[in-house]
Amino acid sequence: MQSTIIEIQRDGIGFSFVEILSPCPTIWGMDADPVPACKRVAEQMIPVFPLQVFRDRKPESDTETTPPPRPMEEILGLPTEKSALTTEPPARSREFQRLTVRIAGFGGQGVLLLGQLLAEAGLREGLQVSWRPSYGPEMRSGSAHCHVCFSKERIGSPLISHPDVLIAMNEISPRKFAGSVARGGLILYNGSNVPADLGSLHSQIICVPACAVADRLGSAKVANMVLLGALLEKVGFLVPAKALAIIQTKTGKAALLEANRKEEGRKFIEANSASTVLQGAQREAAGLTLH
Repeated sequence: MQSTIIEIQRDGIGFSFVEILSPCPTIWGMDADPVPACKRVAEQMIPVFPLQVFRDRKPESDTETTPPPRPMEEILGLPTEKSALTTEPPARSREFQRLTVRIAGFGGQGVLLLGQLLAEAGLREGLQVSWRPSYGPEMRSGSAHCHVCFSKERIGSPLISHPDVLIAMNEISPRKFAGSVARGGLILYNGSNVPADLGSLHSQIICVPACAVADRLGSAKVANMVLLGALLEKVGFLVPAKALAIIQTKTGKAALLEANRKEEGRKFIEANSASTVLQGAQREAAGLTLH
């Protein structure tokens, strides 16, 4: 494939866009041994992101020189059974074509982990998913945020300019990102009151005191799990039961598992649905305006 791409550029035939599948042992928690990471690319990534030519607009040739394509499973010697990642998605309480989420906070609050859990949940339900992290060099207390996109069609770019949902885990995040939330979108704010200087927005804002709830559960580190439960209950675009299973495979931290089992975020949304804070043009609207 590489030589073909180089030849296209050499001959001035047109523009080529190449997608490369690469392992990320650190994010996957496989940094001790690179071999399992490479194996995961072959066994789990390629069935979801097949290696093939998706569009070829070269001038048609009178002579057919391209050999008939073979299934990627046959080329790589992989099982041909239908992958569990591509099974029919279960019924959801809210149907959608595309939903985008931005999660923002400080480093150390579990911002990136929360995005990873959401992305993996969407992947296991047969959706197209992208996850894009952004963080500074600081190990703790630096700015951190990530973009997560869920779609029933192919995702062209992981960059999200106007997310449908913003999860703001600190006071700085709504000031920085609330204005970019799509009209009719949702903001889950980790606090008891909306910052006074936030101004008027065209979004629905729900204050979830996730840190206070986490302290009551006995671990300040599980605030992200509280917000995860609140998001799943309010938006209803993924099956909540999948979250616990994913946390069990993603991390062995008992506190995260216990926080998810107790479903404090879901219970908070259920108990306080009538006291939701609405701002801007969507004061009389209930729920999200999804694409």
